[in-house]
Amino acid sequence: MDTPSKEDTQLFCKNPVHPDRRPSLKTDYSSSEEKQPCCGELKVFLSALSFIYFAKALAEGYLKSTITQIERRFDIPSSLVGVIDGSFEIGNLLVITFVSYFGAKLHRPKVIGAGCLIMGVGTLLIAMPQFFMERYRYERYSPFSNSTVSISPCLQKSNNELSVSIMEKSKSKINNGCVQTVAIIGPIFGFLLGSLCAKLYVDIGFVNLDNISITPKDPQWVGAWWLGYLIAGIVSLLAAMPFWYLPKSLPRPQSTDDSNSSSEKSKFIVGDHTEYQAPHGEKAKITEMARDFLPSLKSLFGNPVYFLYLCASTVQFNSLLGMVTYKPKYIEQQYGQSSSKANFVIGLINIPAVALGIFSGGIIMKKFRIGVHGAAKLYLGSSVFGYLLFLSLFALGCENSDVAGLTVSYQGNKLASYHERDLFSDCNSRCKCSETKWEPICGENGITYASPCLAGCQTSIRSGKAIVFYNCTCVGNITYKSGNLSGTVGRCQKDNGCPNMFLYFLVISVITSYTLSLGGIPGYIVLLRCIKPQLKSFALGIHTLAVRVLAGIPAPVYFGVLIDTSCLKWRFKRCGNRGFCRLYDSNAFRHIYLGLTMTLGTMSIFLSMAVLLTLKKNYALKHRNFRTKREKTMMSASIRKEVCSTSDHLLNFNYWPGKETQL
Repeated sequence: MDTPSKEDTQLFCKNPVHPDRRPSLKTDYSSSEEKQPCCGELKVFLSALSFIYFAKALAEGYLKSTITQIERRFDIPSSLVGVIDGSFEIGNLLVITFVSYFGAKLHRPKVIGAGCLIMGVGTLLIAMPQFFMERYRYERYSPFSNSTVSISPCLQKSNNELSVSIMEKSKSKINNGCVQTVAIIGPIFGFLLGSLCAKLYVDIGFVNLDNISITPKDPQWVGAWWLGYLIAGIVSLLAAMPFWYLPKSLPRPQSTDDSNSSSEKSKFIVGDHTEYQAPHGEKAKITEMARDFLPSLKSLFGNPVYFLYLCASTVQFNSLLGMVTYKPKYIEQQYGQSSSKANFVIGLINIPAVALGIFSGGIIMKKFRIGVHGAAKLYLGSSVFGYLLFLSLFALGCENSDVAGLTVSYQGNKLASYHERDLFSDCNSRCKCSETKWEPICGENGITYASPCLAGCQTSIRSGKAIVFYNCTCVGNITYKSGNLSGTVGRCQKDNGCPNMFLYFLVISVITSYTLSLGGIPGYIVLLRCIKPQLKSFALGIHTLAVRVLAGIPAPVYFGVLIDTSCLKWRFKRCGNRGFCRLYDSNAFRHIYLGLTMTLGTMSIFLSMAVLLTLKKNYALKHRNFRTKREKTMMSASIRKEVCSTSDHLLNFNYWPGKETQL
């Protein structure tokens, strides 16, 4: 639930209205004493509001960090995870109208507290499936044993062989000052919390961890995704508590009264909080508000600058939200990093760069006193340079991992396309292997195999949690040796240049995040200064609504749908439907993820150009009208002066026509 910081921080301050009381020296003397309790409660309110923003941002950031964990745990594709991510905004939309209208009429602190309470309960509910579902079951390489054992992964075919795919499907399952600053800090802790929980096994506390044979580096690993939601939910519940003890309003000392305060601000400022009644003329009726709604909406959308900025920011938020949602997944699949490390670098590097960019944009606007035209130029310039830097990320990708039967043949040649039958070869023809099983092992030749069986491994030795497979015929086939080559559990690392590419990616990503966020405050200034003062609140509400409906909800969905098209190896559920993707085509993933982000960013740049051109056109038109009006004023003044001069001459008795000529 959203809690607007500007209006909320203003609700506590104004002089008490006492028409019967006369000013006295005692009142003036005690004004400094009255200021202390007001400021104290106001600080409590600001602190509590900042804590709520932190709790909300913490939950949002943590949700982004658990995308891949939720995919694996519930065996769902990226498109469905995008729907789950977008549902966070859907929940906000259900109550935003109610809060926007009734918030000013009710006890605001209690309304905020109730909203935070609902947010906390909802966050806790996200973690509930963990306590009602069966424990997570991954595909085991072999029965666990602490002793050294020898097994035979490659089973010989029998006369009564059943369809392997059918057997597999039947067995597998799976305040604006401090307030906004704290709102930026929240996602940092959200991603760092996601990094920590990703290192913990999903069923920690429910199973004996000594019996778990996989590690966080294993592609089947699922972290304790639910633990962070419990923490975020408890934080939200704690953040709601102070608001139940705050008064509806607070008095403000008479010495701090501002007679020039706006009418909108005076609505949130009340006097004696024990008993305040607004004048009858200030009570807006629902019918009057409904009558003014459509004209106000027409006035907003009839403003070309506001409408173009609304379109530009909505398209840009589509680009940014889609990119941020799947950035951890991109780092995992493109650079072979673990989920924990991906969340760690985003929370510790990228988000602070965004916060620094927003802060720098505000400093630049204030120090150089930039007007609306300069703000529009800065907003456009940050987008142009940011997306130009983003364009360089296309060259900073890693090639596909060499996976036999998926990206390379069993002879080591690159595959142009993938077919299920490519997983089988002469080297594993004697084995009874499943094409749906995913137990990747890394051969000594640097090639990853989908399973020990498909690698043709004959024996294995387990020592603790470490398993080494031997006599892998397919491993020896690629290196043209006589077999007896081994493989270890897990996928092979990417090529040697990939770690360096990842470092370059982080550097460019940080600079890009800073550059793009530099235009945040200037864009906000353009939005506020292009509309009438009485429509500012309404304009901000429409902007927030448009960004959530047209960007926050659909962007994660269609990003996920397009990303799913780059999948090479799906996991199939027991019912036969597709689950989550086990292996992506790195090149296709990179082109889809970066290309879609870049396309939307380019569209927003053109719309931002239209905003700047429209501002210049309006300025030129107003300047021309001003000059015309000034010329008309000067001309009328000159005419009046001549008329007055003639009248003076006519009233002068010493004057006769032709006097100047005769003289």
